[in-house]
Amino acid sequence: MPTKRVAKKSAKTTTASTAESINEDLGRRVKKLRGDRGWSLEELASTSGVSRSMLSEIERQRANPTLSVTYRIARAFGLSLQDLIESADSASTIQTIRADDRAQIFRSDKQCQIRTLSPLNLEKDVEFYELRLPASGTLRSQAHIDGTREFLTVEEGSVDLLSGNSTETLTKGDSATYRADVAHAIVNSGKREAVIFLVVIYR
Repeated sequence: MPTKRVAKKSAKTTTASTAESINEDLGRRVKKLRGDRGWSLEELASTSGVSRSMLSEIERQRANPTLSVTYRIARAFGLSLQDLIESADSASTIQTIRADDRAQIFRSDKQCQIRTLSPLNLEKDVEFYELRLPASGTLRSQAHIDGTREFLTVEEGSVDLLSGNSTETLTKGDSATYRADVAHAIVNSGKREAVIFLVVIYR
């Protein structure tokens, strides 16, 4: 139907416009923060571990940085992601993360792929992730700050969950909550990819 096509195009246009506005805002904020500290691009690159060319593209609002890059820049300024990134569309009550948005890939290697499902400017005490573990894949984490807990649901496959000295095996449809202020790990115990939804709550 023509009306549906128009509506779909309008939604995509709005999403693209919002993303562009957020990138523009990020570029302005990074440039201002760097100027306030009297840092050159080289100094910020050295402190953050992000290349000078990437920082230049971000400040000129020509880049769409990944979550990992944005996080490293925030840490360089001693800020959280929430502090660094402000919503460019405060009038909207809906923030959308598209399935094909590569900027949301937090980590991707032979052990696991982590995609953040929470907006970059979400309150910093809650994080939401999709975790994919190939056969024998493992995600090991050191203890987070005191009081941190994680909530996990297995969407596909089976995993062994370790928290401190406790271990539990979970299969499709199972959920668990556990302490994350001790060393913890999620290990694929099956022969195929495991897909997990993970919520981290900091207290």
